[in-house]
Amino acid sequence: MTPTGPWADVTGVVTAGGRSSRFGSDKALAVWEGRTLLEHACAPLALAPTRLLIAPAGRYHVPGWTVTPDTRPGEGPLAALEAALNAAPDGWVAFTGVDLPGLTRTYWEALLAARTPGLLSVQALDDLNRPQPLAALYHTGLRAHLTGLLDQGERRLRLAAPTARVRHVPVTDPDCLRNVNTPADLPGPR
Repeated sequence: MTPTGPWADVTGVVTAGGRSSRFGSDKALAVWEGRTLLEHACAPLALAPTRLLIAPAGRYHVPGWTVTPDTRPGEGPLAALEAALNAAPDGWVAFTGVDLPGLTRTYWEALLAARTPGLLSVQALDDLNRPQPLAALYHTGLRAHLTGLLDQGERRLRLAAPTARVRHVPVTDPDCLRNVNTPADLPGPR
């Protein structure tokens, strides 16, 4: 059965290839509310027909997810996005890091609803009106653009899509964007 609705052409992607140096242990495997941060990051993307985990081979296993190695290990989330776009079928990639465990299906569906022809990215705006490129949608039409940026030494994820082809969407629940860098950053019960 071919998926329909807003998720039909979406690949869910979680990047979990970081060193977790500030966290002090493997952040993806940290447990919060009975599940690992990796499981929290993957859960709201479960409706995507294709699901990719950008991580070293053999490190993690999430049922229904395909581990895809980072083609430029150690070069950050822009390189992980390049690996995701190259591995994904044509369409949209819902891209996030393992350190954003508060994202919800409602969050992703708000971004999916904001897509229009000609866009290459849809990004949330946090409560300070800042774009959130690590919890965003990217179109596979960005493949060559990303490769060019990385080949020139660029590593900033915020430059992944040309500004004129990005739509920004305010979020209704800014707590969902809480970034977990240390164990103290883990949110309280929700």
